[in-house]
Amino acid sequence: MSAIHRGLTSHLHPLRSRRFFAPSRISGAPRAVYNRLTPAAAFLHTTTPTPHAAMAPQFQIPKVQKAAIVETTDAPLKVVDNHPVKQPHELAPGECLVELECSGVCHTDLHARQGDWPIPAKLPLIGGHEGVGRIVAIGEHTQNSPVKVGDRVGIKWLAYSCLDCEPCRKGLEQSCLKGKYSGFTVDGTFSQYVVSWVTHVTPIPDGLASAEAASILCAGITVYRAIKYSNTHIGDWIVLPGAGGGLGHLAIQYAVAMGLRVVAVDTGAEKKELCMKLGAEKWVDFKETKDLVKDIIQATDGYGAHAAVVTAATGAAYAQAIDYLRMGGTLMAVGLPARAQLSADIFFTVTKSINIIGSYVGNRQDAREALEIAARGKVKCYYQLKPLSALAETYEGLAQGKIVGRVVLNMKE
Repeated sequence: MSAIHRGLTSHLHPLRSRRFFAPSRISGAPRAVYNRLTPAAAFLHTTTPTPHAAMAPQFQIPKVQKAAIVETTDAPLKVVDNHPVKQPHELAPGECLVELECSGVCHTDLHARQGDWPIPAKLPLIGGHEGVGRIVAIGEHTQNSPVKVGDRVGIKWLAYSCLDCEPCRKGLEQSCLKGKYSGFTVDGTFSQYVVSWVTHVTPIPDGLASAEAASILCAGITVYRAIKYSNTHIGDWIVLPGAGGGLGHLAIQYAVAMGLRVVAVDTGAEKKELCMKLGAEKWVDFKETKDLVKDIIQATDGYGAHAAVVTAATGAAYAQAIDYLRMGGTLMAVGLPARAQLSADIFFTVTKSINIIGSYVGNRQDAREALEIAARGKVKCYYQLKPLSALAETYEGLAQGKIVGRVVLNMKE
């Protein structure tokens, strides 16, 4: 049973533009292992290449790389340029090595860095779980790989699931009893190269820029799944606390794409401008309002919202949701505060027939659906592009709630 699953099952309360260039193809890469090649075709230069070998791209893989490392939760973040790169012959069957172009930065990464969740991350740790890059090697003896060397893929929060335990069989791969999580229980994407699993990397659709795809891999998948299971229909009202943040601004767009009417809840003129631009019909500033619940009910035809997807990482955002939901409304618990309890008035939760559902990232199918919607232009991630060296200041901005949209790190700088 994974550390994440043990932690989740022990707390049963509801929780809850610049262009990138693909890596150069260089022939003669030593011992690179390519999908669907026989050992002879892959390793012996004197052997006549098979048709697959003739087409397979080859990449020069360095011995060391740049990476941001958390050694301890109270030590400064360290960015080094001599972290070892796992070589192709060291990859286990089913593993792949991905050369990263970029990686998004998520609030979860801040929690992992600070160690303030009930479940601690491994240390030392390379964080990050929104990476996009190209597969440069696949482990020897890997069978039936759904991806191949040269494919552009995404690295998600869910790095690995067994696909055979009860949660996996029921479509809850993200709650796998043996799950591994990028940037938390295994090293993540704040590095130039990352090891992942061929069954869990996600192909990135053509036409979707890597920097835009990066944040879809966590923030996008998370809000897409939450809205998908929120029991809403075209024309329904949905409230999005934290609407101007990384998850929230994507949630607005997915909700609008699904035909929902959005009430955006956040604070600040810059966030208001972004939310209204993205399609929110109503805006409530939680710092300026005298009665948030009353304002939301008035904004939703006087009856309250059909659903609320709480992406804000504060307990207060959850506490008010039951009050502004209409009869039969659904609260989707998504944001993960470090230490908070969800309190709900039992009488009104029952008499209003309120549904409270915890929604935890998404499975592999959710990931493909979320990316396809973005590839069709229905969802666009608003981000700032920064170098890996800016990660520490990005963490400060996240902690202070000052990040508008998303920050994406360029691993090529």
